[in-house]
Amino acid sequence: MTPLLEVEDLRVSFPTRHGRTEVVRGVSFSLGRERLAIVGESGSGKSQTGRAILGLTPPPGKATAARLNFEGQDLRNATPKQWRDLRGRRISLVMQDPKFSLNPVMTIGRQLMEAATRTSQTRAEAKDHALAMLEAVQIRDPLRVFKAYPHELSGGMGQRAMIAMMLIPEPDLLIADEPTSALDVTVQIEVLRILDRLVTDRGMGLIFISHDLRLVSSFCDRVLVMYAGKVVEELRASNLAQAQHPYTQGLFNCLPKIEGGIRPLPTLQRDAEWAR
Repeated sequence: MTPLLEVEDLRVSFPTRHGRTEVVRGVSFSLGRERLAIVGESGSGKSQTGRAILGLTPPPGKATAARLNFEGQDLRNATPKQWRDLRGRRISLVMQDPKFSLNPVMTIGRQLMEAATRTSQTRAEAKDHALAMLEAVQIRDPLRVFKAYPHELSGGMGQRAMIAMMLIPEPDLLIADEPTSALDVTVQIEVLRILDRLVTDRGMGLIFISHDLRLVSSFCDRVLVMYAGKVVEELRASNLAQAQHPYTQGLFNCLPKIEGGIRPLPTLQRDAEWAR
């Protein structure tokens, strides 16, 4: 079966006083109709990898790749029109912080309907779809949130609205950057259930960027572990606790445990060789 997404030697760099510095260095992977997690510390290059795939590397940053194909289409040379056709409708991105992702001068409902009308729905159908999706992400009063502006919502509520917006078009590929970090456990489970249904029933591909190794190990199929812009290990999510790389082992061992925990908590001992 042809992979949904093929990435080979992806690199993202930004200018500094000492020349260009690469924050993503030679990342390669393929994605089928599955759940792929990308984990690592803050600054490891996870979010920049997701943005580069969607052509959203902010200038003066520069993203290059030896291969970047989405269902056979070369994204390296995509025109602005091709990107408009892909973004939202075929590939969606859930940003990490809704405060910087939602338009502050547009109501939540208007932004949701904009996503819905991209799938050729009438305004009435788009409104019904938007309200139904708000309800699906466990928003108790969807009509109130529909009429609200982003600043009137809490962080968790804004995150749920953002997830609803990205899922409305039912994309073929969803890049989710810490999508459940601001949600309580019950809402988190419901959102994961929605994502699981889209992957299982519709064959959507999911790139799940997260710090939560326990969540990743139970929800995803495969895991890429990133350190200093590089992929240092790739393994099945169910085998995360048996990782071989000392960095992955260190991340897992630093997780607090309710029972039988170690005091003080272990700290990650880094090796300069990991970044080479």
